[in-house]
Parts: sequence; C-alpha cells; structure tokens
Amino acid sequence: MKHDQKNFVIFALLAALILFGWPQITHWIFPQQQPASVKIEGGKTKPVGNPGADPAYDSPKALRDRQIVLAETPRVAIETPKLRGSINLKGARIDDLVLSQYAETVAKDSPPIRLLSPGGAKGAYFAQFGWQGAGVEAPGPDTIWQASGTKLTPTTPVTLTSRSPTGQVFRIELSVDDNYMFNIRQTVANAGATPVAVTPFALVSRAERSLDPDQWAAHVGPIAISQGAANYVNWKDVEGTPQQFSTTGGWVGYTDHYWLTALVPDQRVPVQLQHRGEMGKAYQADYRLADPLNLAPGKKVTYNSRFFAGAKEVKLLDKYQDEQGIVQFDRAIDWGWYGIIEQPIFYYLDWLFRIAKNFGVAIILLTITIRLLLFPIAQRQFASMAAMRAVQPKMKALQERYKDDKQRQQQEIMKLYKEEKVNPLAGCLPILIQIPIMFALYKVLLLTIEMRHQPFVGWIRDLSAPDPLTPLNLFGLLAFTPPHFIAIGVIPILLGISMYFQFKLNPAPMDDMQKQIFSIMPWMMMFLMAPFAVGLQVYWITSNVLTIAQQWLLYKKHPGLKEPIKKEAKASK
Repeated sequence: MKHDQKNFVIFALLAALILFGWPQITHWIFPQQQPASVKIEGGKTKPVGNPGADPAYDSPKALRDRQIVLAETPRVAIETPKLRGSINLKGARIDDLVLSQYAETVAKDSPPIRLLSPGGAKGAYFAQFGWQGAGVEAPGPDTIWQASGTKLTPTTPVTLTSRSPTGQVFRIELSVDDNYMFNIRQTVANAGATPVAVTPFALVSRAERSLDPDQWAAHVGPIAISQGAANYVNWKDVEGTPQQFSTTGGWVGYTDHYWLTALVPDQRVPVQLQHRGEMGKAYQADYRLADPLNLAPGKKVTYNSRFFAGAKEVKLLDKYQDEQGIVQFDRAIDWGWYGIIEQPIFYYLDWLFRIAKNFGVAIILLTITIRLLLFPIAQRQFASMAAMRAVQPKMKALQERYKDDKQRQQQEIMKLYKEEKVNPLAGCLPILIQIPIMFALYKVLLLTIEMRHQPFVGWIRDLSAPDPLTPLNLFGLLAFTPPHFIAIGVIPILLGISMYFQFKLNPAPMDDMQKQIFSIMPWMMMFLMAPFAVGLQVYWITSNVLTIAQQWLLYKKHPGLKEPIKKEAKASK
C-alpha cells in the first residue's frame, strides 16, 4: 500500500510539473502561438482583428492624419502587382507602402498590410537614400528632388535629380520588379572645378519596435548579414550603443514575423553595416562604404544597391539569393540550425498544397508520406517490442532475485538482453525520429507566411492559429470567453481521443506507475497541445490514426504482443 501511495505521489508531482511547467518551456523554446484569427460567437465564425497591427491604421482619424502628412510633400506613386504607395520627393524617401496581396485579418473587407509610413505619422517607418562627402554640399533630408515621372511601376522607372550649389549633379534612378525588390542606382557627376570625395548611403528608420514578439526560436527585430553569417540583434542591444559590422557581401534591415525591410549594398564592395536606436524614440539601420569615392572634375561615379520591402515568401527569398547573389537572404526567416529539416518539409508541403489546393489536406498527405517512410522502422520496433515482451518474465525474476544488489541486477539483465538478442531502446527510435519532424513542421507552420490565414474545413480559417471552437461556451452560443489555458478546442479534443485509442491498443505495461501515466497522458496532451497551431494538431491526429491502423496490421504479424505476460515462477540459478 505504501509503495502504491509513493507511486501516486510521484505521478501527481510529475503531472503537475508537466501541466504547469510546459507553458513556460514552450514560451522559451518554441515560437509563440499565432493569435486566433477568428472567434465563435452565437454559433457563427467572426474574424478577429490582428493584434500585431497598429489599431490606429484602421481608424478614420489616423487615416486622415496620414493623408495630411502625405499631402504635405510632392510624391511619385508606386504601383506594382504586390505593392502600392508613394515616394516622398522631400529627402528621397520610400515612406508609403502597403502590401496589396496580404490582409490584416481573414475578413473579406480587411485592409491590406501597411508596411511603411512617413515621418510625422503614426508608426513612421521609411527608407532613405543619399550621399555624404567632403568639399561637396550633398542633398539633405529637406532637399526636394525633381522626378522624371509621376509613377514608378515595373515597366516605368523613375529618376530623381538634385543639383548642388558646389557644382555636383546627384541622381537616384529607381526601378522595381513585380515583387518587392527596388533597384537603386545612385550617380553623382562632378561639374565643379575641384575634386570631391563622396560616399553613398542608405538607411531604414522606424519610430518604434515591432509589435510582433521577439523570441528565442523566432527572431523579430534588427538583423545584419555580415561575413556570411546572420546576426540576429536584440532591440535593447542597439539602444545607445550602435552595433557595427564590416563586410563584403551582406545586408542590413528589420524583420517582423512575416515582413522584411532590407538594405542590400553592392555585394562586391566593402561596407560598414550599422544598427542604432534609442528606446522610445527611433531605430535606424544603415550602411556606408568603407572607403569614399574620389571624383575628379568632369567625372561621374555610380553606385548600385537594392532595397527589399515586403513579405518573407520562402521561394522568393531563395530566388533573390540564388539569382541576384544576395548573401544569406534566406536567413531573413529564422530557420535556426533546424533549417536543414524545416526547408525540405516546407517545399514538400508547398508542393502538396499546389496539388490539393488546401493546406489541411496537404498536411494530411505529408503525414501519410512520413508514416510510409517510417513504416520499416515501425516494423523493427514492433519486432523488438515482441522480443522484449517475451523476456519480461525472466527480467522480473532477475529483478526480484537481485533486488538487494542493483549492480549485479543490471549486469544480469544486460546479459539477458544479449542472450535473447533484444534491444530495449529500439522501440524509442520512431519517437526520436518524429520529434525533430514535429518541431520542424511546427516552425514551418508558424514562421512561413505561406501558412498564414490558410483555411482547412468549416470553422478552421487559419491553420497557423489555435482552434477557436470550444464546448466550454457551448461552441460560442454563450457570451463567455474561457481563459486560454482551459479553452480546449474541438481539434485538441479529437487529438486526445485519438491518442487514447492509440494507447489502448498498446500492450498494457507491467509497472503500475507506467499504467497510471499512460492512462492520463492523452488528456494531459489534449490540454498541452490546445494553444498550438491547428495545422500541427491535424498532423498529430492523422499520425495517431495511421499508427492505430499500423498497429492493427503489425499485431496480426506479431500476435504474441497481445498475449498476457506469464509470470516466471522462479529465476534460474
């Protein structure tokens, strides 16, 4: 009785540790869950506003304020298949940009994502290009540039021109592709009587931190690619103390969860990248050439760079990296050291989506593929389980015989394993293989914009967010929003049920402690997995169902696994 009570106390402590400690572990290790995209009220699915977006963007007053700011300076319109906005001719700034193909919420009338805003408006965030020099009066932030056209499109580039009192002519030739990349061609011609030394520069300024959380496994904030390595810089690290990186080939900018601004200097020329900022005021990323360009009278010099402002689409980032030679551009997504697994999973999942036209179905097909690949290992696992089950009586007898001599007990058990040719760890192999696969899928679902706002069936309108439908408020019929830690959705409940039947199909363990753990584990996992992305839960449910079918087949091949374990009456001497 005392032994049973001790086991129960240990089990209760373990369960409490998992239940209450798990949220803290996941908050530190895993990317934080995306907020729910919809809520269920009155039995109907309603979109939820994006808490990561500035609420002032959608308010009439803020829009009027922004429009007033935009109207204060002359502008050149920007219009591409994916972007809309304008260039501020005062200071040569790209400071007005929305991503026309991405909406704030899943609502049909949701406004598009606003990425850049002019200085003086709420959430100011802009890029600026220019020159610095000795013996020359370069254009400044208040300079009004002259434009060669009224609209920048993929087929109509625009040139900005400014003439200096010291005799130099400055030009910025702007072009843009069909996606999010601007090409910046900066030229200065020296029409003066004396030589000058000039240095082109570019900067991105933002008035405040991103509203997306910066996490251990999903970086948000300043980023610099220097010497072929990604530097994920914390906001607080640049406040008051500039972070500088000298490199040839690389880039600098800011990454949000799904969006990116990146200044890409000429990848063949040495530059100094820099991040700096002041808490509550502004942050700035910029670069300057390591050496100034000397310009004799009557000569001109040109410097080419690029500016990315848009969505972190995986294939597009890879394309820019491969075709335009932008060093480590794919690291705008914080794949981490797990990228070697995450990226192949993403590309395969994306390919399945192109076929199925539904990401939920694609996840199910991915799960089937993984289970088929693991089936040979599962066969060996079941064969090992059958062998282990056969030696259980002998092992129990040895444990009883040498209960007062633990060292001798372990020696005899290892000898038994060797004689019977069994490996007690073989059954863990499929689980160990699936852990990195699940973590990789988890990060793919949460980090890649391709999964954002992707529906599945019925009320599931965002596979990257938790399940919003819970029986605790009668599926939205009651005007009551349960706390998130008990708001168990329908999909997590199905996960717990599938895990319950999977465990029921397993042979019952001989140890009472293990029996208690296995009996409650499905329901604990139901609570623990509830805040996770529905897409991950769909993967796990499908995997459990396939495991049940697989176990049924393998039990037919190894019927000894279902037979009760016979007790060894007496250990051999």
